[in-house]
Amino acid sequence: MPINEETTVNKNLNHQIMIDHVITLFRDNMPFNQLLGLEFVTQDTGLDTQISLHLNWQPTLTGNPLQKILHGGVTATMLDTIGGLVSIIETIKQTTEEHLADLQIRLPTMGTVDMRVDYLRPGRGERFIATAAIIRKGTKLVVCRMELHNEKGDHIAFGTGTYMLG
Repeated sequence: MPINEETTVNKNLNHQIMIDHVITLFRDNMPFNQLLGLEFVTQDTGLDTQISLHLNWQPTLTGNPLQKILHGGVTATMLDTIGGLVSIIETIKQTTEEHLADLQIRLPTMGTVDMRVDYLRPGRGERFIATAAIIRKGTKLVVCRMELHNEKGDHIAFGTGTYMLG
């Protein structure tokens, strides 16, 4: 049974249900992510779940029309989205099943506290891929390192984000 904000706390949660729920929230319930055309790509399942964001080039995402490069705000959005998503997924993975219901209650209060983006080169390419890894995780905050590459592997930007766990 899918969970959402209207659902009462599900005492029979498992890691996969929670991970799928969070991905669905980011993919289907965030209109800006849909407007950009973000694609949520997962590998493996359960505690082995890995996720990345993919975005195909579109002229509407142009930041500099003279150079035809990706808008810096799109870059920042991709980094922030993958950072927040990975922070939540890794928190789910590290939570025992008997405590997943408590984590479910805290989901609506999770969010970005701070983020820094370093733009390394112009965002040229046909496809952009954002990935993230946890640097440090505490009980209330997660610090994450995010990277954006194009389909050729060119490193376009990286970010560091701090995310509140509720």
